[in-house]
Amino acid sequence: MTTTSPQGRTELLRPDGSPVRVLVVDDEQSVTELLSMALRYEGWQIRSAGDGRGAVRNAREFRPDAVVLDMMLPDMDGLAVLGRLRRELPDVPVLFLTSKDALEDRIAGLTAGGDDYVTKPFGLEDVVARLRGLIRRAGAADRRSDSVLVVGDLTLDEDSHEVTRAGEGIHLTATEFELLRFLMRNPRRVLSKAQILDRVWSYDFGGQANVVELYISYLRRKIDAGREPMIHTRRGAGYLIKPATT
Repeated sequence: MTTTSPQGRTELLRPDGSPVRVLVVDDEQSVTELLSMALRYEGWQIRSAGDGRGAVRNAREFRPDAVVLDMMLPDMDGLAVLGRLRRELPDVPVLFLTSKDALEDRIAGLTAGGDDYVTKPFGLEDVVARLRGLIRRAGAADRRSDSVLVVGDLTLDEDSHEVTRAGEGIHLTATEFELLRFLMRNPRRVLSKAQILDRVWSYDFGGQANVVELYISYLRRKIDAGREPMIHTRRGAGYLIKPATT
């Protein structure tokens, strides 16, 4: 099932109408806190664990719809935790977090029954998008309109990457698309440059904040050119998107 939040975001829900549940497992507290904050913002219920035993215990009690699982934990590795999780919840999708780049490590996780993986350092938007896909494919939530964001006459399809305004197609680069998606998930909300850098260029981005100004200008040329503006600047605060005034 899907619904729209008070902020205008389309949210995933369980078939009974309750929020989607995600278990986050990592021994780095900063990582679990960062992920938990981002996933709660999606309207999901979150529990976290810092080791394998805690992961299995929480999975048994919480019955999550998806699990984010670090490959390296202090008491057992992620593959061992996955085996125990599968005995409790045979169909729950698992997204591995790994700091290893070797192809054989990724293959090992997927072969053992993991559904997807991201390599540290990761972008929060990437983790959220992958979890949404896993949850929909697992049937824990309805697929009907979850992937389509709508603000005024502007629409963005997260699955097909199609963007239209007033029915007219708009071509965006990958980065422009991610920036627009973040704005559209938060209509009428002012987003700071720091928040945008965190979500679009990942939390470890070391570049200058003027890259945000540059890409906002690119979006304006494509979204607002010749039309009533939707993308607005709040000096000293950030940027927001809202339906055009008529």
